[in-house]
Amino acid sequence: MTTSTSTEPRTPRADCIADSAGGVTFDMAGIAAADAVFVLRRRGGTAPADTLRLPLTPAGGERARAVLPSTVELAEGHWDACTDDDIAVEPGIRDLRALVDRIPESARVAVRVPYPTADGRLAVRSWVREPHAEAGDIGFEQGSCTIEGVLYGAALGEGAVAEARFGGKVHQLAVTSDGAAFGFTLPYTVLVEAPVVKQQMWTLWLRPAEGAEPVRISRILDDVWDRKSIFVYPTHEAGGYRATPCYSNDNDLCVRLTAK
Repeated sequence: MTTSTSTEPRTPRADCIADSAGGVTFDMAGIAAADAVFVLRRRGGTAPADTLRLPLTPAGGERARAVLPSTVELAEGHWDACTDDDIAVEPGIRDLRALVDRIPESARVAVRVPYPTADGRLAVRSWVREPHAEAGDIGFEQGSCTIEGVLYGAALGEGAVAEARFGGKVHQLAVTSDGAAFGFTLPYTVLVEAPVVKQQMWTLWLRPAEGAEPVRISRILDDVWDRKSIFVYPTHEAGGYRATPCYSNDNDLCVRLTAK
């Protein structure tokens, strides 16, 4: 009987640990070269800043470690992981417990969530918001929804309103506040100015005070990199339309109108 030893290189694989400050540690297996580098590339980016190279250091056994500190800039978007010779990295164990129920410690909210792509690669979803309006509970009554949230990086003041936007249309809604917490009710009828023929995706914003710049309402302070297909809310049906709160590809809160 003969035995053979495969000399084929193993596919690189990374276990990830995220911390509450926005840092991520990547523990790599399948890296043979002593001078190997862990690379993150922003999807669709072409500028030098859209590639981040992190050195790999020995981590015991046949493993190596790369560290993405919270202090390193990572522009908002999707960052694909690979080696310095363009071999895609597979996702291993992802420890994201520190991201759950996270409370930002600064006005600038930076979130990095490692996740597996649909084709089995490792990527990191990054958000950078300042200020940031974090969506919370959503309640439902006949013909309306009530949205609660918390504002970070700005103060709620006189004249604060929520805004629903679609194209060039803007509808303002009264806001209640308690410290940094805010809430408002959105009657769906205010969005229906004419018969709904095609889908309309109304984006939701918070204007913290009269004259202040509006802030997108999103939900990013946890370990969910894509809420769109996970969080499904009740649909309200009325004469000629359906209205459904939902999240976008970027975890931004919206209300979708469709023809009935």
